[in-house]
Amino acid sequence: MITENRKSNVGHLAAFCTILIWGTTFVSTKVLLNSFSPIEILLARFIIGYIVLLIFYPHRLETKSLREEQLFIAAGLCGVTLYFLLENIALTYTLASNVGIIISIAPLLTAVFAHFFLHGEELRPQFFAGFIIAIVGIVLIGFNGSYILKLNPLGDFLATLAAVVWAAYSVIMRKISGLGYNTIGCTRRTFFYGLIFMIPALFFLDFRLDLTRFADTKNLLNIMFLGLGASALCFVSWNWAVGVLGAVKTSLYIYAVPVITIVSSAVILHEEITPVAYGGAILTLAGLFLSERKTNIKNKEKIT
Repeated sequence: MITENRKSNVGHLAAFCTILIWGTTFVSTKVLLNSFSPIEILLARFIIGYIVLLIFYPHRLETKSLREEQLFIAAGLCGVTLYFLLENIALTYTLASNVGIIISIAPLLTAVFAHFFLHGEELRPQFFAGFIIAIVGIVLIGFNGSYILKLNPLGDFLATLAAVVWAAYSVIMRKISGLGYNTIGCTRRTFFYGLIFMIPALFFLDFRLDLTRFADTKNLLNIMFLGLGASALCFVSWNWAVGVLGAVKTSLYIYAVPVITIVSSAVILHEEITPVAYGGAILTLAGLFLSERKTNIKNKEKIT
């Protein structure tokens, strides 16, 4: 039998490995955007992810009430459709490194949502001090694009909205984890609703069914990485970690995303990262750490 301490350690390891992969997805998506539209990438990766989860867990997930089903619907809308659509569109307007850093405000927003929707989370004075520092950092990050003449505020704004909906998703998944269902089954149900919500977007956004683009090995490898690794595997490991550690504590690992994204963007995409952007990244991470550090020492989430 796994002890609580050992289970917690495995939860931390799962969250870290998940973020290690997710931190590079901005780069992989940026590469695919040369051949695909944001909605095309989103649909392809989650269809692949859903099929893989169906193979590993072919059992039907029976919910006990409409309220439980509504949680899965909300999780699919926020964590799959809205988050990734906003993120992918943001990548068409701004740098991958910018998006990766801005997404790191998600833990801050998760703490706010947890305060209102999960019992036991208090917002302390240092939380607000850290928030101000993080916002200053994000503003400096925006200047990175202006220095290299690639700034588009719309992209950074969409990335911020993506962080908001991810925070909502984290809290919703914390509630779902308390229902006691199989993690793979829960993730698959979330993917199902996410795909359903994508259907209307197909009629309004740039979408065309052209599978010949996957003949390009680069496109095929990147979409398989997003579908198998970043979607099927990582969503299961992340959702399991949220159930073990809690929404706020798990979200702390998002702090590592900017570092991973900046390094991978510079190495793979050869994006120019200015000293101002590095300074902004440091301030953002410092602000987030200050906001969360003491908030999580004495408080423990209890599901409503």
